[in-house]
Amino acid sequence: MRSKSTSEPWRVGVLFSQTGNTAVIEETQLRGTMLAIEEINAQGGVNKREIVPVIYDPASSCEKFARYADKLLTDDGISTVFGCYTSSSRKAVLPVFERRNGLLWYPTLYEGFEYSPNIIYTGAAPNQNSVELVDFLLANYGPRFYMIGSDYIYPRESNRIMRELLRQRNGEVVGEHYLDLGARPSEFRLLMRDVVNSGPDVIFSTVVGQATAYLYQAYTTAGFNPDVMPIASLTTSEAEVKLMGSDVACGHITAAPYFESVATPDNQSFVRRYKKRFGESEPTNLCVEAAYFQVRIFAKALTEANTMDPDILRPFVLGSEFDAPQGRIAIDKESSHTNLWSRLGRANDRGQFDVIKESSQAVKPDPYLVSH
Repeated sequence: MRSKSTSEPWRVGVLFSQTGNTAVIEETQLRGTMLAIEEINAQGGVNKREIVPVIYDPASSCEKFARYADKLLTDDGISTVFGCYTSSSRKAVLPVFERRNGLLWYPTLYEGFEYSPNIIYTGAAPNQNSVELVDFLLANYGPRFYMIGSDYIYPRESNRIMRELLRQRNGEVVGEHYLDLGARPSEFRLLMRDVVNSGPDVIFSTVVGQATAYLYQAYTTAGFNPDVMPIASLTTSEAEVKLMGSDVACGHITAAPYFESVATPDNQSFVRRYKKRFGESEPTNLCVEAAYFQVRIFAKALTEANTMDPDILRPFVLGSEFDAPQGRIAIDKESSHTNLWSRLGRANDRGQFDVIKESSQAVKPDPYLVSH
């Protein structure tokens, strides 16, 4: 049923870690979410009703993600939730959303090979980042890849996809190593010895959170040169660059739909608003941007549906378009994933990324890599 005339607020759940190993990036997703909510409310809300977030800190714990998701959908009576960074946390809450028929908005790149009518995927699928990245690296650096990842679902699955892409293109994996999310700097320094012995052309990183800084710092200490053998990543954003220092990140490569440096009026306005709200020293990143635009798409759909009932709201979401900071994007009707831009960036000495390649328009998601 559509909501009757009322001034009661629209209540939504927000699940991003403010503490723990992945807080460095999830805190920025929380900021992107809150900026969108604040802007919508300042413009009068949705159908004259403000959006009120109910926020929990899962503390980078999959068990807490699942527990808080259930609490939001049952005790709090909420049906729409914005949240999750790691694939492990998404996998932990997925059964809850399917069982309770909630709607999760997931603003993080991931490994693909998943579909649920209870999730709107607004981060990049592998065809929107991995494919473009591997072709660029092979053409500019060489065929020998050394893979370093955090030890959970996304890195292992992302590397599986990368191995297959390399096999199709006559590349090879000369080393593969996973470290705990809480790995210490000494573990990365020790790993650099094996990198030296393996002689790769590229290090492909799927390390996330605080440990990202330790990897790049260990690389620098080992004396490697990014002009010759860069670290290439899908997960290293402006947030991690700030953490490790721009001197350490300079020269390394990331594939993402969005960088703060994207030179469009919409993005320049977005960056100004973000910095005004959270501080001039706080950069935006791909996860901030997806967290922001998914709330705007939700509000657009809610305006038309005028109800939080997922079964009524979902059809208004699917096919919806929005002029996001990265460019015009759309929620794909067939997959519940998002048409996103494909870009490659090289970190510079200012803590930003110089865009070195980009698509001419948003790329349709292919989460099962059917076309590859």
